Amino acid sequence: MSQGAFSSLKLKPELLENLTSLGYTAMTAIQAQSLPPILNNQDVIAQGKTGSGKTAAFSLGLLERLNVKRFRVQALVLCPTRELADQVANEIRKLARTIHNIKVLTLCGGMPIGPQIGSLEHGAHIVVGTPGRIEEHLRKATLNLEDVNTFVLDEADRMLDMGFQPAVDAIVDYMEGERQTLLFSATFPKQIESMAKRILVNPVRIKVESTHDDASIRQIFYRLESDEQRMTALRLILQQHEPESAVVFCNTKADTQSVADELNAYGYSVAALHGDLEQKHRDQTLVRFANKSAVVLVATDVAARGLDIDDVSMVLNYDIARETEVHVHRIGRTGRAGSTGLACTLFSEKEAHRVERLAHFLDQELIIKALPSLSLLDQPIKTSVMATLQIDGGKKQKIRPGDILGALTGEQGIDGKQVGKIQIFDQRAYVAVHRSVVKAALKKISEGKLKGRSFKVRQLR
Repeated sequence: MSQGAFSSLKLKPELLENLTSLGYTAMTAIQAQSLPPILNNQDVIAQGKTGSGKTAAFSLGLLERLNVKRFRVQALVLCPTRELADQVANEIRKLARTIHNIKVLTLCGGMPIGPQIGSLEHGAHIVVGTPGRIEEHLRKATLNLEDVNTFVLDEADRMLDMGFQPAVDAIVDYMEGERQTLLFSATFPKQIESMAKRILVNPVRIKVESTHDDASIRQIFYRLESDEQRMTALRLILQQHEPESAVVFCNTKADTQSVADELNAYGYSVAALHGDLEQKHRDQTLVRFANKSAVVLVATDVAARGLDIDDVSMVLNYDIARETEVHVHRIGRTGRAGSTGLACTLFSEKEAHRVERLAHFLDQELIIKALPSLSLLDQPIKTSVMATLQIDGGKKQKIRPGDILGALTGEQGIDGKQVGKIQIFDQRAYVAVHRSVVKAALKKISEGKLKGRSFKVRQLR
């Protein structure tokens, strides 16, 4: 993938120095093609999937233009989901480590607006957020975009899919003066073209082929004799392959919940992700899946957008996607970061035409197999090694990952190797621990102190 060195770019010395310390030396295809025009202050439309390195491309562009001494919002990045906004903000902070006193603020829906207004009163250089919440701040006059010189739309196609077109249009109307606009999208439906015409000026167009090498994803299609077979087929495939982590895609919210409930009843470590979940439950679900305390995530396409978890070992299409591009997007969740992935798709006779259409679209012979032997259902189910603990305190209580790790591994504590991923939100924190030490971990935190205070803790199921 490497296309040249970052050192060949005209970037501030402190940015180059930081890139080297992060181990970013060679550029990905999308970075090599988009960074020169971005640094040349041109508008850019780039087509690239999650995992292509696009976040670093636009982040370096806006950091290069930033004047830290001016404590005004100079860059606005719009993302379709809160998860993606959090990831983007973290990436920007990571790339800006060597620039002192830089303030990156995340403004997303599903969170109380009061604390966000308080943070805005203290000022910020870069705002990353979801369109609905950004528009709300503009209406309340708590956010001022007069000084914005870089405007980024990340995963623009997803924003339009989720109905954010009016909000994006309203936000653009609040920006005055000249600015650079960078639009990134995995697909280019007509809506994107018309939006691009309205808000970009003579854009440079960049298209990078998918970073998922077809060879890294093995696809198997399973023909069902009847729809009643679906759940049995799903269980057989999970039993045969015993994935470390699997995403199961359903076409409807109702199916997503019922498939997750049924798998749970059979004893699988499973979580559901769909649009009817409250933000808190959505956070908990994503945390459990990312830290391996849920092995199977059952999701709808819309809910899974912005889901960026590198090591998904398997994707299962419980329902075949209605559109070929959606199928490609689904299976692209596995086989990332150099690992190989497996994508299995169930289809009935009445869906055979979709499989034919896919074969034509992918231009490849598809492997169609009979279901594995029913005897697999008698084997024990692979459950998760980790469990997730929720602590009722977070960033607002100044809790850091080191505080949690210290509390768990302190005097007569558990071994550091038994502690997994730690994620901290505004009012809550989550830590993964080995299932064998759940009781000891709960005891250490509930009886100990974090930042000199006691916090409630419980295990997420």
